[in-house]
Amino acid sequence: IAFFQKDTIMISEWVSYMMFYLLATVFCAVLTYCMYVHHVHQKYDHIPGPPRDSFLLGHIPTFSRGAKSDNLVQDLFLQWAEKYGPVYRLNSFHYVVIKVHCPEATKTILMSPKYTKDPFVYKRLFNLFGKRFLGNGLVTAMDHDDWYRQRRIMDPAFSSTYLRSLMGTFNEMSERLMDHLEEIADTKTPVIMHDLVNCVTLDVICKAAFGVDLNLFKQTDSPFQKAVEQCLKGMVFYLRDPFFRLFPKNWKTVQQTKDATELLRKTGNKWIQKRKTAIENGEDVPKDILTQILKTAGMWDSNTETLKNHELMLDNFVTFFIAGQETTANQLSFAIMELGRHPEIYKRAKAEVDEILGTKINIPYEDLGKFTYLSQVLKETLRLYPTAPGTSRWLHEDMVINGLKIPGSCAFSSYVSQRLGKFFKDPLKFDPERFDVNAPKPYYCYYPFALGPRTCLGQVFSQMEAKVVLAKLLQRFEFSLVPGQSFDIKDTGTLRPKSGVICNIKHCS
Repeated sequence: IAFFQKDTIMISEWVSYMMFYLLATVFCAVLTYCMYVHHVHQKYDHIPGPPRDSFLLGHIPTFSRGAKSDNLVQDLFLQWAEKYGPVYRLNSFHYVVIKVHCPEATKTILMSPKYTKDPFVYKRLFNLFGKRFLGNGLVTAMDHDDWYRQRRIMDPAFSSTYLRSLMGTFNEMSERLMDHLEEIADTKTPVIMHDLVNCVTLDVICKAAFGVDLNLFKQTDSPFQKAVEQCLKGMVFYLRDPFFRLFPKNWKTVQQTKDATELLRKTGNKWIQKRKTAIENGEDVPKDILTQILKTAGMWDSNTETLKNHELMLDNFVTFFIAGQETTANQLSFAIMELGRHPEIYKRAKAEVDEILGTKINIPYEDLGKFTYLSQVLKETLRLYPTAPGTSRWLHEDMVINGLKIPGSCAFSSYVSQRLGKFFKDPLKFDPERFDVNAPKPYYCYYPFALGPRTCLGQVFSQMEAKVVLAKLLQRFEFSLVPGQSFDIKDTGTLRPKSGVICNIKHCS
């Protein structure tokens, strides 16, 4: 018994020692990390910026509150830019991002291929709450050579020749919207325009990019629109609130986001396998985005057909599936909203469309370049409402911007730059005349599709589609906004109208 008691005492002492050393180690680790955070603060605190919410969390509580509320975080960035100037810092633990709204620096950094995308942001988009999301696709590829290889392979799907061939698809899918609006106009019931243009843009990207005709106007239970919205919504929480998934009240949202991500990747796998089978059977296939996606993974060389390459195909499928429809739908919604708010702009845009199209049903490619004022309306829409409002770059060496020595990461917000009074007179006014051919051109402060080598590959595709849809709408219908709705902006990963733009639709008299 004495031996047993002695053994128990020794074990107890050993456990006590271990607990002491473990706590001491944890304490030292926390102290070391706090000292490192303090060092980072000293390194960056010469740069102006809003007061931190806390020593360790920095501005994370502010971002978390913004993600969970109806307040637009971009408006907060705009307030800080007006208060602290064209260069200011934001803290998150030991990480600091520098917000830059200086045209000269914007030109230098975004126009150069040597400044890669910020890994802190874009590597996090590899997964979404543990599910592979954008992976190493075209948007998130960090390595310039890897990105360049993918971009060059994708280019044929966005060549002018191929885009011209898509006019039939743009017209066909837009006609489905017009047919649907015919029915609505007869019933004289208000309609949420964002939901309808979302159907069009998703139909377009699926048909033009992947060869699949969803015909969403005849489906009442398609999961794709909700999946895209859920992924983008989850992305906001995932990027801005590192503690989001830790709270049980958020687990439902986390699971819904994971399910939505899995749905998109499973859909991609199904459509990719179908296209591969068609190619292997010697069938003629279009040189669309899906065909180019297969090339990015080395499909033509069976020796390179690996799991890694297959996942890369799915990465690019999800990238184009989301980016190819969401941003255009949001732009169209904002354009309809602003036309409804400004009758004089509406009348001028409609007069131009009527003069160019007359009674034509299908819009030929040659007519797109004639929509001068309509193009100005779409550009001004993107100035006030850039649907993908920012990007970031990693500085591998210190740089002096606006007299301040800047190390590390720089973030650029087109939303902020395009709403600053020093760049645009009366910046909150919707004024398409800013983009008249004779108007002074903004100097590297207007970049809704980013700038430089990593500018949006699909911007011409997007604007062709937007012109066709909006021109047909103006040609065939009169629309007015239902009074009392909000004109606020909702941030769900991309910017969209909070109300969805509720309109009354009438046949043109």
